[in-house]
Amino acid sequence: MTQRVLAIGECMVELAPVEDHLYRRGFAGDTYNFAWYLRRLLPSDWSVGYGTWLGTDAVSDELEAAIAAAGIDTAAIRRTAERTVGLYMIELSGGERSFTYWRSQSAARLLASDAAWLEAQLEGAALVLFSGITLAVVEPEDRATLLSSLARARKAGTVIAFDPNLRPRLWPDTQTMRAALMQAADVADIALPSFEDEHRHFGDPTIDATLERYCARGARTVVVKNGADAIAAWDAAEGDAHLQPPRVAAIDTTAAGDSFNAGFLAARLRGAPLAEALDAGARLAAEVVRHPGALVPEALEKFRGKATS
Repeated sequence: MTQRVLAIGECMVELAPVEDHLYRRGFAGDTYNFAWYLRRLLPSDWSVGYGTWLGTDAVSDELEAAIAAAGIDTAAIRRTAERTVGLYMIELSGGERSFTYWRSQSAARLLASDAAWLEAQLEGAALVLFSGITLAVVEPEDRATLLSSLARARKAGTVIAFDPNLRPRLWPDTQTMRAALMQAADVADIALPSFEDEHRHFGDPTIDATLERYCARGARTVVVKNGADAIAAWDAAEGDAHLQPPRVAAIDTTAAGDSFNAGFLAARLRGAPLAEALDAGARLAAEVVRHPGALVPEALEKFRGKATS
């Protein structure tokens, strides 16, 4: 395995509210947000790449250039003239966000349509992260290909990290969503669910029930994020851990989970113990939610300042 991390999924055009019904255009998406933060947290001898499909239009050109400008490796990006880039708009209410999507022609839906290409991108990576959104947006007939490719990479020594990141509107029904997410959990070494989602859509009565359900699927590390409440985690080598995140006034919770994943996994890749990695993820997410938007350089600066103070 090389010192290479690959996040796979969909990066979209983001329209984020500014003021007076005006919106700021950017690029974001759960797995891309993770890669963006991770690139800034890991030392330069680590490669952080993004795997997706884009169109051949001008906005796809701009998106690939933005990914490269962020220091993220674009070698696992494939272009097709058949599709373009998806778009989403954020609406905020009291710091909580809701989304409206336009993604029927998103090129990322073809991500798992070519098994040979996909497996070539996964080969040799130290860690690969995907999400429930990755699983939901690929064409339904390609989901099995995605999961079997990840399973083969895992068998070859790649660590697979999975954030369920439930988005019911992306699925035809709840039963299909639940089944697909548990199939994805079966190929993961690290599971990063959120209790609010799991409680609502799987009926888990407690955070420990969520923890136990993902442990039972074979993950070696499980972290159950819990908003502003206590995080529960378990690792096969280190046992249980719990952490109360910092209390902050959230302005925008966009990318809270994505930045937590980056802070947590960056620390683990550098050899940090479970409790220290949980703290890193929670502190970064706490800074991110104090600012509008998904990608927040100021949050990283404050995170780094507190880490070194």
